[in-house]
Amino acid sequence: MKSSTISRHIRESFKSIGRNGWMTFASVSAVTVTLLLVGVFMVIMMNLNKVATDVENDVEIKVLIDLQADSKAETTLQQQIKDMPGVESMKYSSKEHELNGLIEDFGEDLSLFKQSNPLRNVLYVKAENPQQTATVAKQIDALDNTYEVLYGKGKIEKLFNFLNISRNVGIVLIIALLLTAMFLISNTIKITITARRKEIEIMKLVGATNWFVRIPFVLEGMWLGLLGAIIPIVGVTILYSQLYSVIAPKMKGEIFQLLDVTPFIFEVDLLILLMGVFIGIWGSFMSVRKFLKI
Repeated sequence: MKSSTISRHIRESFKSIGRNGWMTFASVSAVTVTLLLVGVFMVIMMNLNKVATDVENDVEIKVLIDLQADSKAETTLQQQIKDMPGVESMKYSSKEHELNGLIEDFGEDLSLFKQSNPLRNVLYVKAENPQQTATVAKQIDALDNTYEVLYGKGKIEKLFNFLNISRNVGIVLIIALLLTAMFLISNTIKITITARRKEIEIMKLVGATNWFVRIPFVLEGMWLGLLGAIIPIVGVTILYSQLYSVIAPKMKGEIFQLLDVTPFIFEVDLLILLMGVFIGIWGSFMSVRKFLKI
């Protein structure tokens, strides 16, 4: 296609946006509202996914070593766990270290137990895949010199099930919002194109090809998508930045944290922009198709 033809199509798309003021406003408004909803929901779901991942990664198995195990038996047990498939890391904690931790948490009253420490040496184990924590715990429990293996049996399975359901529901809702956005915008653009069907018919009658007719409308849809993405991008960026500045300091030191503003918010902005362009192009492409069959 010649550069002069491309320039003509671009000029025509801009002229069309200017000529159809109210319909342009309606299309841009539809894009803005739907992308704003999608953007806000994406920010919420991606942060919830981050929280879920943080909670999963914090899950660990606490292995209480049998009091009868000597240093050689403990070394053997540690090596067996390290060599076990599915184990990501293991940390040894002596019973003295465990008692000091309890004293720090609950006060000096527990220091009386330093003379006769009732605790056991402990191994803290993390699974490569948090979802496999229960499986790894059962394998460790079958080894010699383990007194008890603790990992939140029953509760941890429910937690992982809840997190998986939350993720799946979030994905379904985002897809549903995107499909709704595409439907609304397609219908809005379809109204615009319907009002100009005679223009399309005349172009076809004088010999214009389908692509010659279609390109200005596709470009117009792209501009509408770009315009409609501006307010959601600005709104989501400002909203999340302010929310982060308020909430993040209060969550400092907690197990889970919000996603850092950068580069997260720029990735969301890029997604919103691409969605706006795609929805605008798709809506125009699908809407003009029916009027090309003369």
